[in-house]
Amino acid sequence: MTRSPLTLSSIARLGFTELSDARAGLDGYEEHLEAFGLAADPDRALRSLRRLHELHGDAVAAALGDADWARRLIRALGASDGLFDFLRRRPAHLTALRDPLPEPLTALGYRDDLRAAVVASSGDAAVIALRVRYRHHLLRLAVWDLEHPDPLAAMPRVGAALADLAGAALEAALDIARRESAFPAEDVARTRLAIIGMGKCGASELNYLSDVDVIYVAEGSSGLETARAVEIATRLAQATARGIQEPAIEPPLWEVDANLRPEGKDGALVRSLDSHRAYYARWAKDWEFQALLKARPIAGDEELGEDYLGVVSPLVWQSSQREGFVESVQAMRERVTAHIPADEVDVQLKLGPGGLRDVEFTIQLLQLVHGHLDDSVRARSTIDALAALAERGYIGRAEAAEFSSDYRLLRVIEHRLQLDGLRRTHLMPRDPEKLRVIARATGFLSTAEELTVRWQQTRLAVRSLHERLFYRPLLSAVAALPEEGFALTSAQAEARLRAIGFVDPRGALHHIAALTTGVSRSAQIQRTLLPVILQWLADGADPDYGLLAFRRLSDDLGEAYWFLRMLRDSSGAAQRLTSVLASSRYVGGLFERIPDGAAWLENEEELRPRPLDALLDEARATLARHAGDVEGAAKALRTARRREILRTALAGILDVITIEELGVALSDITTTLLTGALALARRDAAGIEFAIVAMGRYGGRELGFGSDADVMYVYRDAGAGDAAQKRAELVVRELVRLTEDLRLPFELDAGLRPEGRNGTIVRSLDSYRAYYERWSLTWEAQALLRAAVIAGDEALAADFTALADGVRYPAAFAETDAREVRRIKARVESERLPQAADPARHLKLGRGSLSDVEWFVQLVQLQHAAATPGLRTPSTLGALAAGVEAGLIPERDAERLRDAWLIASRARSAMTLWTAKTADVLPTDRRQLDGVARLLGYGPGGAARLEEDYLRTTRLARQVFERGFYAAPPTA
Repeated sequence: MTRSPLTLSSIARLGFTELSDARAGLDGYEEHLEAFGLAADPDRALRSLRRLHELHGDAVAAALGDADWARRLIRALGASDGLFDFLRRRPAHLTALRDPLPEPLTALGYRDDLRAAVVASSGDAAVIALRVRYRHHLLRLAVWDLEHPDPLAAMPRVGAALADLAGAALEAALDIARRESAFPAEDVARTRLAIIGMGKCGASELNYLSDVDVIYVAEGSSGLETARAVEIATRLAQATARGIQEPAIEPPLWEVDANLRPEGKDGALVRSLDSHRAYYARWAKDWEFQALLKARPIAGDEELGEDYLGVVSPLVWQSSQREGFVESVQAMRERVTAHIPADEVDVQLKLGPGGLRDVEFTIQLLQLVHGHLDDSVRARSTIDALAALAERGYIGRAEAAEFSSDYRLLRVIEHRLQLDGLRRTHLMPRDPEKLRVIARATGFLSTAEELTVRWQQTRLAVRSLHERLFYRPLLSAVAALPEEGFALTSAQAEARLRAIGFVDPRGALHHIAALTTGVSRSAQIQRTLLPVILQWLADGADPDYGLLAFRRLSDDLGEAYWFLRMLRDSSGAAQRLTSVLASSRYVGGLFERIPDGAAWLENEEELRPRPLDALLDEARATLARHAGDVEGAAKALRTARRREILRTALAGILDVITIEELGVALSDITTTLLTGALALARRDAAGIEFAIVAMGRYGGRELGFGSDADVMYVYRDAGAGDAAQKRAELVVRELVRLTEDLRLPFELDAGLRPEGRNGTIVRSLDSYRAYYERWSLTWEAQALLRAAVIAGDEALAADFTALADGVRYPAAFAETDAREVRRIKARVESERLPQAADPARHLKLGRGSLSDVEWFVQLVQLQHAAATPGLRTPSTLGALAAGVEAGLIPERDAERLRDAWLIASRARSAMTLWTAKTADVLPTDRRQLDGVARLLGYGPGGAARLEEDYLRTTRLARQVFERGFYAAPPTA
């Protein structure tokens, strides 16, 4: 009976895509059509089979003569180019597929078989025999995996078998190394060497192609000295690794990675047990203990391996009690979301959002927290640990089952990706055809679309994993949640909270209870949202304060519909809220007065500082609304200032604005307050013109949080006669009184006026003119460089500005005057810097800090502004840019000065936001410095990087300052 001719449609139904080529190529293989239909990539399977048939006809013919053997062969060829390459090189191993593999071998079975394969060989022949035999077993295991009726259920067994096979390969490679060692055979025999598997190999959940992480430990026996044993073991370890990974006729298996050893790449490759003990007791970092969670002896001296575990295991489970564990956890989390190339984020199966690392991080963290007291959760593999945590009631059984399934799915996809080319990869292909092949290789998906949908669904589920497994159970410790089916004790909940950074976990539980207890709509919503909010708070620098501030804000807003809706429906706004609360006591304090400001977090445009014209219009409307009520108007102006500063603080923390924009915003808010207050203060001061002159950073519109407002006051008689001075002084007193704010301190500092604090608080324009003409000192001309009239009578403002221009932009600036500026700067450094302050860390007066940059620029302005109009600006950065444009300052020097000014300004404001107190010295306390660093965008554990950046940047700026400021004046 003849077979019906193959049609293109029938070929397509089998999964072929190259239809014409397939119809021609299938000639002679028609009886295996069903087998091709089971292959991940039928086209590849057919091409590979034909090529093997051409090269090794008899061996392939034997396989094709047995339907089951042929099916297994076609299955392997359709799933893996790497397996095809092996069979092309080693056709004799087609027989590996003649009989089915009932079950993967045990660790002992693989070990005995690989050792037997090399026992009769030496040199390169032994290495080749080892690698060929390894791939023989890999081929059989891969087909067992591909043909398994339930690949998700088989996944843990496959990972364990791959780890066992890797251990067996190391054992066989060590046998070869021992036989061929140049050391005396007796000494080699007395050298005990244990190979400890780490990472996925130690956890018995290895991939098809992964680096195998190891640590080596050695001891002498039968009188061999330890130092001699370590020397010999080091050579044995090197030879063992070469047997696995050095190029040879049979390609390397994988890389043996010993970088998790003490001191990493800089440490000794092999250490004695005592050396390991001493290192871990004194020098090891927290992450090293967490890495040891997976440690398992996989080759070499088993007894020594167990002794090693006896040393390190107690330290692993004590790590959650060590100082710095919280920072280590945050660093772990940072590595989960570590920098992935932008074009890989959406295709990263391992490191991307909702990837394998998310699952592993959460499970390991739960183990470290609860394994301290409960040894039943001290499992190495992720699947076993998840089951143990559920069994002991630390997580819900339903969640454990769901995420076990999700993890298995991700691992099966990972296995198929790596099996495809027998290469290390965690990137999902973008090509739909390649996705289709991976889908078919899983055994339970058929199309690229099915795979993509399932993967994306799993990613979403895994992204909620940390919240559902770690944070939501915290609520069970303070509230009855019958749907969970379990409850953490208070002690267990406190352990979790402490592990993620809460200094007062008992207090945190109290806040959680207050937020979630009851039957109100607010409590119901909080019970749903608080697990997520706790996770966001834990990502901040001060979760204790963040939770307290969140509770206070929730209490203030009560059942406000918009607030509950924002928490429930706008995760972006809720996350921004928790981010600022956990990073800024300054903002937390402002929210206590202005809780409605939380609404701005839903709309980035609402966070942008309002322009000066809009602020002044509001101030004028406030004065009109409170006509006749001075105190009420002043109160409204102060409230508006607090509101706008809160808006600006939120914008600054959330990177909506730059530090330059922040300086302008804070200056405009101050100007608005003073403009409104001046209108109120002049109510009983008829007969004078009056103006307020901004000085210093205020004049340059470069204020930071916590900055004083440096000002001078000027008036002109307009009919008051002899009473003009007293009326002007009354205006000043009223300005100070009306703007005083105990809730958000505001200080008007007139210390830059003529004669400083010894001079009269306010002068007439004529008095200023007379003073500057007769008595003005160089520093006063320098102070005027940043003067800008910000409120008052326009004609007086114009006249004062013209007067100031004549003083601050002199037609000629003598070298004697320049020397005076330099002398005063040196005096400021020696006298004004606090005695105990570190000059390298003082943000205002320290080396290379704000003072150096500003004095450098101001000297250039005094020398050249008369001839260079661009220099006539109160802005430090504006003048710096103008100096570059005019050729007065080298561009590279200006960049260094600008960088120093920016980092010092940002750090200064960040310190106020972090502590709600003004400070000028970069903290040395790591927790405080970390809080500042996070506000500057360094992330968890960024204190050292901030410190390094600040010290380097200011050191470079100081070099520019010393070279330019103390040199002869540049010429235009």
